[in-house]
Amino acid sequence: MGHLLEINHLQVSFKTYGGEVQAVRDVSFHVKHGETIAIVGESGCGKSVTAKTIMKLLPQQAEIKQGEILLNGDNLVDKKEKEMLGIRGNDIGMIFQDPMTSLNPTSKVGYQIAEGLMKHKNINKKAAIDQAVHMLETVGIPQPDKRINQYPHEFSGGMRQRVMIAIALACQPKLLIADEPTTALDVTIQAQILKLMKQLQEQMDTSIILITHDLGVVAEMCDRVVVMYAGQVVESGSVREIFSSPSHPYTESLLKSVPRLDMDRTKKLKPIIGTPPDLLDPPKGCSFFPRCEKAMRVCKDHSPSLDFIRGDQHAACWLHHPMRKEVENAK
Repeated sequence: MGHLLEINHLQVSFKTYGGEVQAVRDVSFHVKHGETIAIVGESGCGKSVTAKTIMKLLPQQAEIKQGEILLNGDNLVDKKEKEMLGIRGNDIGMIFQDPMTSLNPTSKVGYQIAEGLMKHKNINKKAAIDQAVHMLETVGIPQPDKRINQYPHEFSGGMRQRVMIAIALACQPKLLIADEPTTALDVTIQAQILKLMKQLQEQMDTSIILITHDLGVVAEMCDRVVVMYAGQVVESGSVREIFSSPSHPYTESLLKSVPRLDMDRTKKLKPIIGTPPDLLDPPKGCSFFPRCEKAMRVCKDHSPSLDFIRGDQHAACWLHHPMRKEVENAK
């Protein structure tokens, strides 16, 4: 069975007064049917831009420079906005970061769920509202037949996020993109929302791309991880591989900078020193070079490709790269 989603050599730039910001630089990864992958990394590493590019929800000043986004073999990059309207919500659902601003405050919750169903599934308003009630029940909102007539301000943050999930999953999309879906919520509600997403995924056999900076969530929810830094994929692999033996110094640093339950309490957490590079003028070598404790001379001038390490694991690092000697000797 082929991959549900395949992203090949994606490049996205933003035009700004200062010049061109290369937000996504030659990104490739895939998502299999029914699996959950996480895209992790610091703020500004290109996670959300990648997600919005898949949905083609980029602002006017953004441009897809090159690459393919294949959904079941169909390239979304070539699609016109009219075609994308038929794909968004129907084939790909998205849960945004902040449920407070993502729902329409002037529209009843039931209608906001029914709207997509009427548009994509070609059913009448009554059938769509019945389905909206069912969706609210599915996402665990009590008294759904009453709550569909309420407005977003009458719901708590956690309940609004459940409504967002109901909207995103109403048409049973093949792919769900969740961009930091629990950031605005407290910890207990976060756990409930993630558990709910997992249950619904199993019921509907939906694939999930989870964008997060929370590695605890990744360990619990995901099958595979894509680690991004400065607009590039620096490592990818199964959750087990990435957590037990990270191959890229950036992944290692990320894991050392978060607290873990099995940690020695006398040990200090280790922040990552320095800041990511300016993507108006990206470095020609490895982007992590100035912050890397394991940096070598070759890292400064030559950017390593994403290379096979073991199993499902790939990393873009000269420490493991088979071409390192040739590149060093060619200087």
